[in-house]
Amino acid sequence: MTAQEIPLQRPVREAPEVPAGAWRLVTVLAAANLLNFYDRALPTIVAEKIKDEFTLSDTELGVLMSGFTVVYAVAGIVLGRMADRRSRRLVMACGLVVWSLLTAASGGAWSFASLLIFRLGVGVGEASYAPAANATVFDLFPVAQRSRAVAMLQLGLPLGLLLAFFTTGPMVEYFGTWRTPFFLAAIPGLVIAVVMLVMPVPERVRVPERKRSDEPAPSVRGLLRIPTLWWLVLSGIGMQITSYSIATFLVPLQMRYFDFSLSQAGVGAGIVLGLAGLIGLLIAGPMADRAREASPGRRLQVGALSMVVAVPLVWAAFQLSPAQGVMFIALLAVASLLVSVVTPVALPALSEVVDARLRATSVALYFAAMYVLGGAFGPVATGALSEYFADRAEVTAQISASAAGLHTSMAWLLPLSFVVAAIGLFGATKTIESDRKKVEQEEAYR
Repeated sequence: MTAQEIPLQRPVREAPEVPAGAWRLVTVLAAANLLNFYDRALPTIVAEKIKDEFTLSDTELGVLMSGFTVVYAVAGIVLGRMADRRSRRLVMACGLVVWSLLTAASGGAWSFASLLIFRLGVGVGEASYAPAANATVFDLFPVAQRSRAVAMLQLGLPLGLLLAFFTTGPMVEYFGTWRTPFFLAAIPGLVIAVVMLVMPVPERVRVPERKRSDEPAPSVRGLLRIPTLWWLVLSGIGMQITSYSIATFLVPLQMRYFDFSLSQAGVGAGIVLGLAGLIGLLIAGPMADRAREASPGRRLQVGALSMVVAVPLVWAAFQLSPAQGVMFIALLAVASLLVSVVTPVALPALSEVVDARLRATSVALYFAAMYVLGGAFGPVATGALSEYFADRAEVTAQISASAAGLHTSMAWLLPLSFVVAAIGLFGATKTIESDRKKVEQEEAYR
């Protein structure tokens, strides 16, 4: 059997060394992740255009983004389980084709309902990716290097957002329609899917044969009895409330409150969600791995302290006046840099407390919980609070009711969600050592 034919779904023990070609594979996975977040960001960037064309409210905009997130989360559990039982590479490649084609279809939407249906389909396609990709990284890299590997995989997130926010506005202004970026986004996705299918895959270190051939596979329900998983989910909920609220409403906020143009707002959002996140991940990976050398809990403390420091920065950003838009972006960018530390901390921690045969499933469960309770809740809550505060806002010559409402909504919701994320990470520091030892004992018994 050639390396290219080796299935990618077999459970593994920790590899003492990184297999040849592992970093090359992670580079391809990061490129696919870039397209994942590029396609996901498009509706948020042109949200004001979509709102005007289909006559939507802020709440309906929130529903458009949250509907995607709920479908993404639920489908991810099913597809994550599939990635533990079948070829992870095939699951990822098929998902990439699906979300690329439906992103193009989104550009042809003729109503709010049709756009919502297409975006839900994109959510199903993208749900195939994160569980399989992160589990692949866990399989290939030992504990001591997982934060760096996860950080490299996650570089696709800020790079995708950076590319989307920097290019979408100019494309819309050049072509005169918000639809063109959706059509163009499908092309590289189909190319990467082909590359993913044909490239050689490093062989993983496999678990020796179990002592009893009739030993049942580990129960998915057993994951729910891991305290560290619940603490990590809580941290993810807080992080995703903020992340999805900013991703959905940062461009509209800049245009309404700070009077930015679409291109200016796109650049501002690209700095906050793309450039700052990119820098944060480059720093976070090596820093988290160094902290892990001391203890598993020390790595989690790095993420928790980052969230604590981010709270006053976000609060200060929303105290600025409409004339201080540049300073607003600067403060929010630093906070975003700190938030980007969480993923290279949380996902490697998760890999240490679950059975190797449930890695993709555990990632899917983690993402599902935090996306449904955080990512889906954030945009809807932000939109609803925006309308609530807008009805009670004092309109001035500089600030409209919709601008004041959205500004006040985010000023309350974002700092509070950071506090929730910090609590979750601090809680995980107290349980990870005992949960990790349980997994080691179970593997030793097998």
